[in-house]
Amino acid sequence: MALDLYAGIPVADYAAALAWYEVLLGSPPTFVASDTEAVWELAEHRSVFIEHRPEHAGHAMHTVFVDDLDTFVAQAADRGLKPTKRETYPNGVRKAAYVDPDGNEIQFGGAPL
Repeated sequence: MALDLYAGIPVADYAAALAWYEVLLGSPPTFVASDTEAVWELAEHRSVFIEHRPEHAGHAMHTVFVDDLDTFVAQAADRGLKPTKRETYPNGVRKAAYVDPDGNEIQFGGAPL
């Protein structure tokens, strides 16, 4: 069975969120679905999108695992964003959390060193 992931993040201020996610993800959206929705394809068939839905803003929680967490965090820092929280679990898995202007949390995880 083929699987696709299309994970949504509701935002109150679409323009501010668009700018913030461009900085976090290091690129403009892969495509703009409408005047109120922008999509980043993180990997084939795996996308995250922001959508202007102020009544739901601030409640999203997503974790994305990347091949090289340290490189991702360093690149985000170079663009002006630092994690709000970093964790290492007993099994060595590490995570770095970022919180957007609405309070949505997007975490990036990586395998143990």
